[in-house]
Amino acid sequence: MRISELKREALLSLKGKWGVAVSLMLLLFLINVILPMIVEVIGSGGFTQWFAQEETPVWSDIFGTVLSIALIPLTIATTWFYLNIVRKGNPDIPEVFAIYKEGKTSFKIIGASILQGIFIFLWSLLFIIPGIIKSLSYSQLFFLLKDHPQLTVLEAFSESKKRMKGLKWKYFLMHLSFIGWGILCIFTLGIGLLWLAPYAGTTMAAFYNELIVPQDDSDNDQIEA
Repeated sequence: MRISELKREALLSLKGKWGVAVSLMLLLFLINVILPMIVEVIGSGGFTQWFAQEETPVWSDIFGTVLSIALIPLTIATTWFYLNIVRKGNPDIPEVFAIYKEGKTSFKIIGASILQGIFIFLWSLLFIIPGIIKSLSYSQLFFLLKDHPQLTVLEAFSESKKRMKGLKWKYFLMHLSFIGWGILCIFTLGIGLLWLAPYAGTTMAAFYNELIVPQDDSDNDQIEA
């Protein structure tokens, strides 16, 4: 399937669902950006002291790190939200936050995300290109964990790497195709990202659903053979 067809499918899937998708993006912005800022202002003793400080307090860095780790399941659940849209579901915002009710899944996702970052960092030490290639190879990790929760984290890494063979260049070009829209968003002071993020995220989900999922059938055929 061509990139233009994947993007077209994403737009068709988002029809009638833009409201909830944009609302989710706005909520995530408030949680990821505004909430830490409010905590930092309060912890600094007020806006004046916060604005005048030259260095970020250590406690603020620690809080930011802990919050970033705690929000990993929410970020991944958002990508699953897009996958639900592609599969013609009617997702709502509460189901994104429901990931925290599944403690085992949340910790598994956090561990997978940290391990993914470590792997990509280590490959990047060999030069930036190997790091990019590995990031593309591992790109389907969390979608696979959603559809195949029985997989261990390392098995999901291996499966993503296997299924992305021959597809990494297409996936890379698909990301590049959104650069123009990203530049336009700069002129909207970032407001346009509230629409661009769901568009791009749903396209990535369409890539998985149309090009990665069908490989389940071929894998089963090999097992039967």
